[in-house]
Amino acid sequence: LASLSGMNSSPETGSFGDQLVSLMPRLRRFALGLTSSAQDGDDLVQAACQRALERSEQWQPGTRLDSWLYRIMQNLWLDRLRAGAIRNNFLRTQTEEPSLDGVRAAHARLTLAAVRAILDEIPDTQRSALLLVCVEGLSYREAAEVQGVPIGTVMSRLARARADAGRCAGRT
Repeated sequence: LASLSGMNSSPETGSFGDQLVSLMPRLRRFALGLTSSAQDGDDLVQAACQRALERSEQWQPGTRLDSWLYRIMQNLWLDRLRAGAIRNNFLRTQTEEPSLDGVRAAHARLTLAAVRAILDEIPDTQRSALLLVCVEGLSYREAAEVQGVPIGTVMSRLARARADAGRCAGRT
């Protein structure tokens, strides 16, 4: 990415490559939420970055790069799901473990497993809306733009996701 230093740059915003690099933690978090696997999430981030770099001329400076990248990532993920290339498996073992004492670490793993099990029950469209708004902090309008749907659809998906999550949590 260092070779992109002059691409689509302006003094206020920095280069396209610099902005892309600064968004990596957020992209990885969103990908992990979509795929529930560190390995699949990293693959998704890599594919999204590759697509963004190949099509960087399509991004309009002055618009939100993060929303554009989330949209690319979501579309890639949906394409992979449709093609059957990836299986959702929220109980896959993670290599990242919280660095806590034994009791707290066990509690954190159990909580994480419970959250993943709940997310596994929520349809992809609802999960995506939930991750964009509740984890990534996007507004309803921004989430609607990323998902390519009206704002009312995002609100409906969030309401259903929260209700479904509540019902699932009541069962665990």
